[in-house]
Amino acid sequence: MYFTEWSRIADHPRTVNEVRLADLLLPLIPGLTLASPALMTGVAALARRQPGRAGNGWRAFAACSWVALCCAVAALLASWIGTGRAVIAVAPGMAATPLGLWLAALVQLLGGVIGAFSSRYLRGEAGQRRYVSALGAVLACVHLLLLADHWIVLILAWAGVGAALQRLLCFYPERPFARLAAHKKRLADRVADLLLVMGAGIVWRETGSGSFQHLWAHVEQSGASLSLQVSAVALVLAVALRTALLPAHGWLIQVMEAPTPISALLHAGVINLGGFILIRFSPLLEAAPVARGLLVIGGLSTAFLAALVMLTRVSIKVRLAWSTVAQMGFMILECGLGLYTMAALHLIGHSLYKAHSFLAASSVVRESRLRAMRGSAPASEISVLAAPVLALPLVLAADRLMNAGAAPLWWSGILAFAWAPLLWLPRGRSLREVMTQAAAGLVMVAGLSLLTGLWHHLPFEVANHTDGAAGIAALVAFAALYVCLSVIEVNPRALPTWRRWSYAGFYVDEFYTRLALQIWPARWAPRPRARLDVAPVLPVAAWR
Repeated sequence: MYFTEWSRIADHPRTVNEVRLADLLLPLIPGLTLASPALMTGVAALARRQPGRAGNGWRAFAACSWVALCCAVAALLASWIGTGRAVIAVAPGMAATPLGLWLAALVQLLGGVIGAFSSRYLRGEAGQRRYVSALGAVLACVHLLLLADHWIVLILAWAGVGAALQRLLCFYPERPFARLAAHKKRLADRVADLLLVMGAGIVWRETGSGSFQHLWAHVEQSGASLSLQVSAVALVLAVALRTALLPAHGWLIQVMEAPTPISALLHAGVINLGGFILIRFSPLLEAAPVARGLLVIGGLSTAFLAALVMLTRVSIKVRLAWSTVAQMGFMILECGLGLYTMAALHLIGHSLYKAHSFLAASSVVRESRLRAMRGSAPASEISVLAAPVLALPLVLAADRLMNAGAAPLWWSGILAFAWAPLLWLPRGRSLREVMTQAAAGLVMVAGLSLLTGLWHHLPFEVANHTDGAAGIAALVAFAALYVCLSVIEVNPRALPTWRRWSYAGFYVDEFYTRLALQIWPARWAPRPRARLDVAPVLPVAAWR
């Protein structure tokens, strides 16, 4: 069994029974943790090589997927119960962390559900075995990335995720925008790979090792030199490209041409990996203020602009895509502000929400049509003005109850602005309807605030290191965003120029697409079919 000197056990006092239980469970964790990527790799290999009906591939995927889920959950429970807060090395260059184990179980759960949905969604389609193979490869590489404790493992696993995902994005190769999205993502991935290799080289030269644990120890003892801060900036830029921050967001919008289960996999799982990497590298980011500043600027601008664009969209799936861009910006902002616990909560909550939203997209469309038939009244001015004032005391009270007021005041203000639209009340409705909606809104804000406070007590081993100045700037930006949303909600015809620019996505993707095709030219439109010489059709009179 491979254990290294940096595997550590929690320093709180442990009873004799706890020590015995840890001795029993600790040897099981490496095997349970590695079982999930091994099973998914086996499914990917068998589905690609073994001939037969597509149904056999789906049955094998379902069986291996649920076994892998059981192994991931068992590894999580064994780590939680037996080792407390330990970081356990499971293989050379791989380590099981508390947050990584939670995310591994979540990813495998979502992968199993998406696979079951895909088997029905693609019934009768050609190329299902190719789909099963690529889906298994994506899940296997994601598991390896969650275990990465070395730069080489991180770079190879993240590159593997992108390579396997390319096959899924081009499942319908005749769709031009699917090919364009895949090409733009391929370019972003290659640039991100170069940035990661550059960052790894700098760290290796500085510390003499590619191990993350050696990097954390070096930063703790000597701080971050200029070269390590350059490495942190390279890491941040690579994450920005992989998480579809502006301006490299267009491929995430155009990926709607892929099958709906692929959209669910991408938006609920793959796109969130950047947040996990930033949380994993928090010891380095804390010593690199320039890198954190880039996270704040990039995340804040993406969240602000994408939220405005989302309001102008009509297509349900496109609105969900822009919502993902905005949520990624918000999650990156949380990492830049040092709120890594909130970023972990955001990551898991967003994964569950987007998986449900895309897999239930038909129901969402039906509900939207019914809502349009009933008609929706704009929110009243009084409720729009009063909503942040009512939300802030609820957020503060929940923080005081759950965490003794540990959260910064500016963060409570950001949450109040973010959840204030839940308290908007429509015009022209009866008093009973207004009171019912107001009560429901207050319950939702209070529940979200309590859930946020409860999350800090889960054993994720993630510490917050907040930046007050950047937090105040983010609060001002969210206040400005709330003002824009309020004006558009109260008077939909207001700000016509701004709405036109929002509907066009501020033309950011158009410039990025032109640049991408100039840097790496590619034929993304399908070749026209050759015309067949067909005999002219004679008029009916000529047949007689």
